[in-house]
Amino acid sequence: MSSDHAKIVMQRLDALAQISEDDGQTTRIFASPAMRRTNHDVGLWMREAGMSVRVDAVGNLIGHYPAAQPDGKILLLGSHLDTVRDAGKFDGPLGVLVAIACVQQLHDSKTRLPFAIEVVGFADEEGVRFQSAYLGSRALAGTFDPEDLKRTDAKGITMAEAIREFGGNPDAIASAKGDVNRLLGYAEVHIEQGPVLEQKNLAVGVVSAIAGQTRARISFLGQAGHAGTVPMNLRRDALAAAAEFILAVESLGQNRGGLVATVGEIAALPGASNVIPGEARLSLDVRHPDDATRVKACHELKSRAEEIASERDVKWKWETVHESAAVVCNRRLTLLLENAVKRQQPEAPLLASGAGHDAAAMSALCPVAMLFVRCQGGISHNPAESASAADVRVAVAVMNDFIVQLARPA
Repeated sequence: MSSDHAKIVMQRLDALAQISEDDGQTTRIFASPAMRRTNHDVGLWMREAGMSVRVDAVGNLIGHYPAAQPDGKILLLGSHLDTVRDAGKFDGPLGVLVAIACVQQLHDSKTRLPFAIEVVGFADEEGVRFQSAYLGSRALAGTFDPEDLKRTDAKGITMAEAIREFGGNPDAIASAKGDVNRLLGYAEVHIEQGPVLEQKNLAVGVVSAIAGQTRARISFLGQAGHAGTVPMNLRRDALAAAAEFILAVESLGQNRGGLVATVGEIAALPGASNVIPGEARLSLDVRHPDDATRVKACHELKSRAEEIASERDVKWKWETVHESAAVVCNRRLTLLLENAVKRQQPEAPLLASGAGHDAAAMSALCPVAMLFVRCQGGISHNPAESASAADVRVAVAVMNDFIVQLARPA
């Protein structure tokens, strides 16, 4: 049975990969026509699995499979349906489609549980359009910041305008919050986005914690000048200051256990080959499973930026644009997942996630757990992202087992 469901999951992943804003690649951003089509197609699959379907005020797609009794509690399953630009097909949708496969199995066998299941396809986890991650899960968790509605995309469209155009209601996002008194928890299946499971030759692993994250935008402000006439000792080169800072970021990441620190974007202005850069702008991403270690690292990097700016006679700015605390997965739900995994493979490795996930935002509302699926080469956020049908089959079997265990009397 799970073999057939795994095959369907793979076929549906292929189908969703064709829904994109950009020709020749997979790109789906928040509140876009591609997301509307995705919600339509995934909604049809939810209905086939016996679920009623709704879209909430922010654009999350939610399928509801009723409990045996109308007052039953609710187990949330899911992940996100948006993507990065030029994405792979597994990151996000895999978790939604595995959840639908589990409900399909219940529906096929005419099984009702003591609790309802709601499968959520979150509207925005990646934050590509408005540079703000977890919009969908923060709405459901009740931690959505209304100030975010003022954010604008590259075309100057505000988030509030985008939500209205999509058919949502920015004024009613507070109503999207889940009922904490009815929720058993939230469980998410996701590709590992790392190499550990492949190294261990295991199909799946259980997530123990999700690293905390700080994202910042930093600018160094010097003075532009002619590349041929300004002597080297009189230059206030903003790009040189940024380059020194980038090396400091790399050094800190290499010399502090468990810390990862990345500069993924940089721009030099005015951006001409014969002009000394007067301004350099860069991004910073710092992550660690321990919040105190991450915060300390950011303070050290701020101090280093200030030192570099002073030594080079340039000014600097630091803006924190996103911060999320580390999350420890719920012990009871994690133990149920471990037990289910051990019935499918020799061991159930516990893995800390360096990547952020909707489960991190959902932890503000209810207990969370996560199952990782092996991905080839640990590659993600890339068209080469790949997981095998055999491993997806194991993931479906594990989640079915997890649901059955949860339904048993304590």
